[in-house]
Amino acid sequence: MMAGGGVRFLVLILTVAICGAASVFQPISDAHRSAALDVFVPVDGSYKSLEEAYEALKTLEILGIEKKSDLSSATCENVVKVLGSSSSTLKDAFYALNVNGILKCKIGEAGPKDIVSQLQAGVKDAKLLLDFYYSVRGLVLVKEQFPGTDISLGDAEAIFRSIKALSQSDGRWRYSSNNPESSTFAAGLAYETLAGVISLAPSELDPSLIQTLKKGIVKLFDSIQKFDDGTFYFDEKSVDASQGPISTTASVIRGLTSFAASESTGLNLPGDKIVGLAKFFLGVGIPGDAKDFFNQIDALACLEDNKFSVPLILSLPSTVISLTKKEPLKVKVSTVLGSKAPTLSVKLTQALSSKSVDSSVINNQELKFDADSATYFLDSFPKNFDVGKYTFVFEILLDDSAHEKVYITEAQTKVPIAATGVISIENAEIAVLDSDIGSVESQKKLDLTKDGAVSLSANHLQKLRLSFQLTTPIGNAFKPHQAFFKLKHESQVEHIYLVKTSGKKAELVLDFLGLVEKLYYLSGKYEIQLTIGDASMENSLLSNIGHIELDLPERPEKAPRPPLQSTEPYSRYGPKAEISHIFRIPEKLPAKQLSLVFLGVIVLPFIGFLIGLTRLGVNIKSFPSSTGSAISALLFHGGIGAVLLLYVLFWLKLDLFTTLKALSLLGVFLLFVGHRTLSQLAAASNKLKSA
Repeated sequence: MMAGGGVRFLVLILTVAICGAASVFQPISDAHRSAALDVFVPVDGSYKSLEEAYEALKTLEILGIEKKSDLSSATCENVVKVLGSSSSTLKDAFYALNVNGILKCKIGEAGPKDIVSQLQAGVKDAKLLLDFYYSVRGLVLVKEQFPGTDISLGDAEAIFRSIKALSQSDGRWRYSSNNPESSTFAAGLAYETLAGVISLAPSELDPSLIQTLKKGIVKLFDSIQKFDDGTFYFDEKSVDASQGPISTTASVIRGLTSFAASESTGLNLPGDKIVGLAKFFLGVGIPGDAKDFFNQIDALACLEDNKFSVPLILSLPSTVISLTKKEPLKVKVSTVLGSKAPTLSVKLTQALSSKSVDSSVINNQELKFDADSATYFLDSFPKNFDVGKYTFVFEILLDDSAHEKVYITEAQTKVPIAATGVISIENAEIAVLDSDIGSVESQKKLDLTKDGAVSLSANHLQKLRLSFQLTTPIGNAFKPHQAFFKLKHESQVEHIYLVKTSGKKAELVLDFLGLVEKLYYLSGKYEIQLTIGDASMENSLLSNIGHIELDLPERPEKAPRPPLQSTEPYSRYGPKAEISHIFRIPEKLPAKQLSLVFLGVIVLPFIGFLIGLTRLGVNIKSFPSSTGSAISALLFHGGIGAVLLLYVLFWLKLDLFTTLKALSLLGVFLLFVGHRTLSQLAAASNKLKSA
């Protein structure tokens, strides 16, 4: 039987390699909702900061996941604390208001007044872009959450000009007037801040300021970057390396959508770049980082609901079409968050084959619409549509011209498609040929759909020929991505050869006379195996054909030897052979009595020393009587005793290095106390002489 598991794995790898190389964009789905519950996990019912709490709650709210009840108590307590404290930072107050807008915490009447005063003072004293941002956007949140609150921005036009002074000629912005470095991320913050100034202004601002700002937006889009798959993104340059493309692009999108919402004349932004920005965030997949996850979802939500253009995304449930199963081509069109699109039509303008990009097998075919599944489909293909790799080119046409002012689509959407089918394998045979005249000595028909038991024999003067024909479902020649022929000797030495395909016929001829050296002159039984695989081939196979007995010449003396083969692949992980070691026989020790005599000889000098002291009449009459001198003398004699004890320990237990270290410390100690003791004795002796 065929190794079905291995074949399915081979087909999967090939399919991913072909279809996964190009980008196929899908709107936000249940996979994101499931992942959000794992990414935004509170600790003990709350998040580390109000910023993290807002990002988690905002993401879950956009995705339609209800988690407010689990977090309301602890988070609202923190919100009330921040908004009720005059020492709270502008950043904390800003995020507290954001969280309150979602959880609707119970804040007293005095809360809004206190926070408004703090934010207004922040706007007045602001020098940095972030201070303007937190203060102005905080006042906008107060206006939205507490209608009727007196929010006086003062001279809005002067504030607008102060913020605008941080802009650069290339559309980017600085964080402060003292920092010459400009930032794309800061540009998004600036647009959000200026949008807040416009919405809080008591009267209409100078139109020239708005027009200048729009020119800066156009300049910013000149620095946008592009991938080959049509996605666009903004990236930070050097001022803030911690801000990657996701956070930078999200900041710009938030700024543009906020500015468009507060400004009535509208923005005229390039539609292809807006769709490209949406495709960038959809192409990210599911980020594992909470900050990136929030930026992705929040940016897509801004694109979903904006006043310049809502991008529509064309997606395919599957980019693989089985001609054998006669599967239809299915296409969906939705917003970036998966909401239904307005009434429209989808046309397949071209289906270009990878074999011939100049000609199209399908032209201007309008897809049918299934209202129940909101899917556009093509249920039949032309007769010349064969297995292989294609590039399908789609166009989306809005039915209502009024929708063209609201929605934006790509002019053309290119999607890689793989058409698969069952490949016919016919006229398969294996034969042994005479090398001189090429006559067939033995020939066997093969059924490659199942393992065979072909038995052949040959010598080094003969050849082996394998041939078969491959045709597609419509009868065209098929050239597989890979076709390998393997000979495996009974000693586990393997040899793999490539089967070449020409037209419908695939053939391999092995001349054993020229291969004897590569076969290491190994005679005996060789197992024969054939592998045919391709991403477009639904019946890829790994077939064991049989075996062949080879009679090869004796190996010359200087011929290369076959590589060593392990009989058991996992034997190297088994237990190793036991290592036996014979230790050196201990040297013979002296008799115990001799050791005791030697010890006595060593102790005798010490005994003689004590006797000598007695003979000399040593006494302690001169031992100091004062407290300080007595302590020094005791320490000196104790140090000498410690040195003697150290000698005993060295004899019994300690090594030389440890003994020398301890002796050096004791020597320093004895030097100090000995000098002090002798000095005191000398002073006492001088007093006696003078008396």
